[in-house]
Amino acid sequence: MLFGAHCSGGIKKALDNAIGMNADAVQLFVQSPRTWRFPDHDPQELERFRTRREEAGIPALVHSLYLVNLAAPNDEIYRKSVDTMRSTVDAACAIGADAVVFHVGSHLGAGFEAGVERVIPALQQVLDRCNDRTWLLMENSAGAGGTIGRSIDELATLFDALGRHERLGICLDSCHLFVSGVDVTNETAYAALLQEVDERIGLERLRVLHANDAKAPLGSNRDRHDNIGDGVMAEGLGVFLAHPKVQHLPVVLEVPGADGHGPNAEEIEKLRELHARATA
Repeated sequence: MLFGAHCSGGIKKALDNAIGMNADAVQLFVQSPRTWRFPDHDPQELERFRTRREEAGIPALVHSLYLVNLAAPNDEIYRKSVDTMRSTVDAACAIGADAVVFHVGSHLGAGFEAGVERVIPALQQVLDRCNDRTWLLMENSAGAGGTIGRSIDELATLFDALGRHERLGICLDSCHLFVSGVDVTNETAYAALLQEVDERIGLERLRVLHANDAKAPLGSNRDRHDNIGDGVMAEGLGVFLAHPKVQHLPVVLEVPGADGHGPNAEEIEKLRELHARATA
């Protein structure tokens, strides 16, 4: 199992920051997470990242902009979302990233079927820009209302509608599952979830795990990440890490860290120690 983190610094610094905290994998943004504007990346910076990643021999994952909503009823937001996803995949391919992780979005009350009708043509455009190395990974979501992708069933519906595309996979987030009512601290419940993934999508399409403790209780639909061991999942998060069928995957931290500035070496070490205890 590879233990990594979402690191600040973008294309210029995220990889160096990950290596500095002894991470086995890195996740990064390729644009500011606070604005739609997509930067005009310097080709030399893209090449430097690609070369450094190959030298380090660690997986790199790009997380799409959180503003993206591929189910948006609003045409302007929808257009911005599709354009941003296309640019994100282009940048991810340029740096040799293994995947782009993204949240599908919300239908905002229009209904699941209406949302799917927006999502499918958008993702068809985005998938056309992937290559043999760089996949597109749907991340399970949390939150109430019209959020799409809160269950394996919803992710599988999208997966089937996209013809089970050869470069389409999923990323599972422990906090999102937990607050959506799936108790991944329980071995039986987690095994049942992975069985459903295998039957509906295929476990070979599960490419990444996000390991985040939760500040909110089971089934609360409140997406609030906590540091390893500090949240309500606590030692039970080890169940999420220990299943034999996920031991080959990169596991990425998206936690606030002790100072609120994101994961650090201490959090990664806590993750490694939790995994060791859970698999002992």
